[in-house]
Amino acid sequence: MNEAILPLIEVIVGILLLFGGGEFFIQGAISLSLILGIPQIVIGLTVVALGTSSPELLVSLNSVFRNSDSLAVSNVIGSNIFNILVVLGISSLITPLKVKSRIVRRDVPLLIAISCAVWAIASTGVLTWQAGIFLLFCLLLNTIWEINTINETDEDIKTAEPEIEDSKNKKIKGKMLFQLIVGLSLLSLGSNTLVSGSKTLATLMGVNETIIGLTIVATGTSLPELVTSIVAAFKGKTDLAIGNVIGSNLLNQLLILGSCGVFAGLENLKIDQGLIRADLPIMVLTTFACMPIFWTKGRITRMEGFILLNIYFFYLIDKILISIRYDLLEQYRIFIIFYTAIFTTIIIFKSQLKANKV
Repeated sequence: MNEAILPLIEVIVGILLLFGGGEFFIQGAISLSLILGIPQIVIGLTVVALGTSSPELLVSLNSVFRNSDSLAVSNVIGSNIFNILVVLGISSLITPLKVKSRIVRRDVPLLIAISCAVWAIASTGVLTWQAGIFLLFCLLLNTIWEINTINETDEDIKTAEPEIEDSKNKKIKGKMLFQLIVGLSLLSLGSNTLVSGSKTLATLMGVNETIIGLTIVATGTSLPELVTSIVAAFKGKTDLAIGNVIGSNLLNQLLILGSCGVFAGLENLKIDQGLIRADLPIMVLTTFACMPIFWTKGRITRMEGFILLNIYFFYLIDKILISIRYDLLEQYRIFIIFYTAIFTTIIIFKSQLKANKV
């Protein structure tokens, strides 16, 4: 047990370094964008989204270079599941998230399409470098389309973007350079530390790297999205809380998986069969769940947020039982079926009571 302490510390330190590095990188990138005269809306849609996804990118690329393909892919899938179920769930518990902006109306169907395409590509068991280039090309097209279709006077877009301080002071250049260097250094060091600690921890615990990637690593690399959305929810910027999740999930699949596929080269990025059979379908289903939640009442209620968090909690326990108590897995899944049936009946009953009162 004592042997696991050091790798566990490495995992925690790695997550903290990634979080700090991501914050420095975002601020430095925003400063650079302002110096170059890039419009604030474009900065929010591209630079900030890239900054919050930078931990996932560095960790997954680092995993590819260390021949840990399962860790690289499971990090992306786990992050996408975490973003929708936990980030949106917690944000909507703080305040119901209103869904009105053009960003969400346009990006959710696109995210569903991309998720289905990634699932189809991954079902072969490998992600080739050609598929990686295709995903990166889709990212380029989406970015160009995003920027070209922005209406600078659209108030929905403006309120959906983070506050960016526009400073013309020359001192900002030195500060910007410092932030970029420190941010990239911390991201690089943090990704190395987290991947190294995760691999060692998985070996010592006798757990598949995929499980570590889906849970610990995915949670750690998704902290920037979680913090950004929680802050946005407290400030009442509900469109930013939602747009942050949708944009991050798009980047995770197009940029990160695409880059990993390209850097894997002729050896191809190998995808674990467990991910194909269970976790990729769950990622796609949680993405599909956004459609009825976003479109029916135009908002994510606290009850829906609670349900999202419940789903992630059950998903997490399922992953733990697969690793340490496989004999209890069947009973647990039967319990989940009964729990879901009872919970759904209660919700339908309460909805009918409200409808009758009206």
